[in-house]
Amino acid sequence: MEDRLVRPAGILGGCLLFGLIAGGWLLGRQIKETRLADRYVTVKGLVERTVKSDSAIWPVTFKETGNELQQVYAKSEEDRAAVLKFFKEQGIADAEITVGQIQVTDKQANEYGNNQGGPRYIVQQTVTVSSNDVDKIAKAGQKTAQLLQAGIIVVGGYGQGIRYVFNGLNALKPDMITEATKNARASADRFAADSGSEVGSIRSANQGVFSISAADGGSGVAPGEDGGGGGSSPDASIMKKVRVVATVDYYLVK
Repeated sequence: MEDRLVRPAGILGGCLLFGLIAGGWLLGRQIKETRLADRYVTVKGLVERTVKSDSAIWPVTFKETGNELQQVYAKSEEDRAAVLKFFKEQGIADAEITVGQIQVTDKQANEYGNNQGGPRYIVQQTVTVSSNDVDKIAKAGQKTAQLLQAGIIVVGGYGQGIRYVFNGLNALKPDMITEATKNARASADRFAADSGSEVGSIRSANQGVFSISAADGGSGVAPGEDGGGGGSSPDASIMKKVRVVATVDYYLVK
């Protein structure tokens, strides 16, 4: 009778002991994993590429003023012909040129403000060049003084001047993201080596935002090359700098 009672009790005790040992081991492992989860390093991977713009947009706006509308309009038409002739002399094809609508302002018809002084009519027009030959457009932009010498008043200010555009960003993105991630991993490895740890899996990652700026950090255009204004914008630079910074959190496993 005693043997029949002792054996089940021993089995039950062994099971309880094994359960306590296994539970303690699992609890310890979870505590360790929780502590390791709190150990991570945040690193950044920077990649920059210098590229050349692949298209150019050049709006040339000119205006004439006067008190006789027909005379002002006729002079504006002469200006348009002179601008088109100038572009043709620079090797710009007709397909690359778009002539905008004529804008006529009658200052006496404006009921707001004091517009009684000066010429009554303002006639303005824009001729825009769009070309993939950025070197040709840049060379032509250096000769805009010829328009001023011909008596054509070229309007400056925002939106004027040659704007250079790089359209190949999507083709660069995959390789740049891969390289940025590699650079981030290299930084994490150096940090881990210095701290006596090892780099584990990725905790989180942010590929960052791609930015395009002038390659020289400024406007990227020499005086007289902006085609009548707007040289302060990074778009005035033929050479661009494409930049991306990837931010990655890596677990430290040791």
